[in-house]
Formats: sequence, C-alpha cells, structure tokens
Amino acid sequence: MRTDTSPRTPPPARPPLLRIVLLGLAALALAAGLFVLRGPLLMAAPACASGRWQGCFGTFNGVVLMTLVTLPLAVLVAWAVALRRRRAGVAGAWRLSLAEVGMVHGTLPFLWMTMMPGGGAGVVPPRVSLVPLRDLVVMGSLGIVGNLLVFAALGFFAPVRWAAVASPARILALGAGCSVLVETAQYVLRLDRVSSVDDVLVNATGAVLAGLASRRWWRTRATPPATHRVA
Repeated sequence: MRTDTSPRTPPPARPPLLRIVLLGLAALALAAGLFVLRGPLLMAAPACASGRWQGCFGTFNGVVLMTLVTLPLAVLVAWAVALRRRRAGVAGAWRLSLAEVGMVHGTLPFLWMTMMPGGGAGVVPPRVSLVPLRDLVVMGSLGIVGNLLVFAALGFFAPVRWAAVASPARILALGAGCSVLVETAQYVLRLDRVSSVDDVLVNATGAVLAGLASRRWWRTRATPPATHRVA
C-alpha cells in the first residue's frame, strides 16, 4: 500500500469575517457605553478642565473620564514598549506590551474607585459581611456590573502575558486573591465601606469571564518571553 507523501496544498485563507464582526460589536458596545455615560462624564469635565482635582479624581465620574482621556496615552506607551521589544528581538512583542499596559490601564481606575473613602471614613467602625449572596440585592444591577469590571482587565490580559495564569481556576484564584486584598484594605483603613464576601465572589467571576473571552490568545507554554536573535 503506497502512502501519498506529496505536500498538500493548504486551503485558501478565509477572510477574517469573525474578527471583523467582533471588532464591530466591540465598537458598538463602546459607543453605547459612552452614550449612556455622556451625562456623568460631561458633569465631571469642568472640574477636570479647571484643575479641581478633588472633583475630578475624587468622584467616580471623574475617574471614568480620566480613564478615557488617558486611553490614547496608554496606546502610545504600549506601542513604544512593543517597538523597543521588537528591536531587541523579543517574540510576541505586541502581545506582551498590550497585555501589560492593558492590565494597568484597565485595573488601576477601578482600584482607585474601590478605595475612595465614604462620608464616615475614619469615624464609622469597619463593617464586614461574610454571608454569601446576601449583599447582591443591595448592590443592584449597576453595582454588580461595576464589581464584575474591577478585575476584568486583569483576568483578560494576565493569561495573555503569563502562561502560569492561563487556566480558569488560576484566573479565579488571582481575581479572588486581589479582591480579598482590596476588601482587607478597606477594612483596615476604615474607609466607611462594607468588606463583603459578595464583592470577592463578583470580582472573581468578572475576572474569569474576561479571561475566557481572551482564551484564544493565552500563553500556552511557560517559556521566557524574550527570544533574542542570533548574530
């Protein structure tokens, strides 16, 4: 029996229709989000433009506005880091750079908002809620969405950057661990916030869901990210 060893012609490349559709949906989602937030963002704009930083960085609306305003700067930083890595011969320079900048730019604003003190900070005794699912009703839909987004960028980009995090269980552990640190800091610093186990559950769930969305780009080998060219 003869085995056909002749090279097979690869099938013609298909147009990236799915990628175009996903990018279009992402653009529509971003536009819809900006449309919904246009009122609060316009309210925060005068404070930021006039240099009244308490009204800018001390409110949720101001932090969201500054996150959007600094987005082009984040893209520029990612481009500069990727360009430097490419010149050094680093494999996957764009992926690594986008993942690192995306984690920072997408997580720090939410951490800043979670650490904003309430009106009774330093006066009201710290509160803890350890009964699972009891606080979900109090959160409301907006609170649940916000908690899902706290570590979404971390869950999305961390497995892209590090193979050691590239599994749903590890992303869940990463999100839960970071959330526990935040809730502990809120309690220790007496920020007039409730340290709730439901916050940890929702934060970790958001990280896992975002991680699953980036699964096709996860690093699959625990190899060093740098591969230098041989002279």
